[in-house]
Amino acid sequence: MSVFMKHRFKLLGLLCAVLFIFYGMNSCVGVPDGVSPVDGFDQDKYMGKWYEIARLDHSFERGLSEVSAEYSSRDGGGIKVLNRGYNESKGEWSEAEGKAYFVGAADVGHLKVSFFGPFYGSYVVFDLDKAGYQHAYITSYNKKYLWFLSRTPQVSDDKKRAFIEKAKGLGYDVDALIFVDHKARKK
Repeated sequence: MSVFMKHRFKLLGLLCAVLFIFYGMNSCVGVPDGVSPVDGFDQDKYMGKWYEIARLDHSFERGLSEVSAEYSSRDGGGIKVLNRGYNESKGEWSEAEGKAYFVGAADVGHLKVSFFGPFYGSYVVFDLDKAGYQHAYITSYNKKYLWFLSRTPQVSDDKKRAFIEKAKGLGYDVDALIFVDHKARKK
C-alpha cells in the first residue's frame, strides 16, 4: 500500500483545513449585501478617540458600558486599535488591543482588523460625517455586527434616529440595538 493511500484521510483533512482557513478567513473580511464602504476615507482624520453610542450585542463586548475605541498609526504601517469598556459586574476596565489594515485602496473605508493573531474580521465604515469626522457607522462582514461611533459620548436624538433609520433600511435588526451608557467614571 502506498504512503498516499495509507495517509489519504489525514492528507484530505489537512487539505480541507487549509481550504477552510484560506476561504473562511477571507470571507470574514467581506462586506454585507447592500452595504458599501465610504469612499474618500481619510485615515489621518479618522485617528483619535471615538465613543460607542450604539451596537448590536456580541460576546466580546457583552456587559460593557463606556465603550470607546482609539485609533493611531502603527510603526511599520497600519492602524493600532485600542478598544476599552467598563465591566460593571466585575468592577473593572477591559481593554483589547488590535491592528487594522486596508483591504483595498486606502481611501475606501474597508479595513480588516485583528485582535487575535492572524485572524481578521471586516471593519466597514459605511457612513461617515466627512465634513468633520464626528460620526461613523460601522459594520463587519455580516449584518450581525453594527456600531454607531461618535467623537463625543453623547449625541442628539436626531443623530440616533438617523442612525436607526439608515441601519433599518439596510436590513439590520435595530430593535436589538444597545445604547451604551457613558458615565463620567474616572479612568
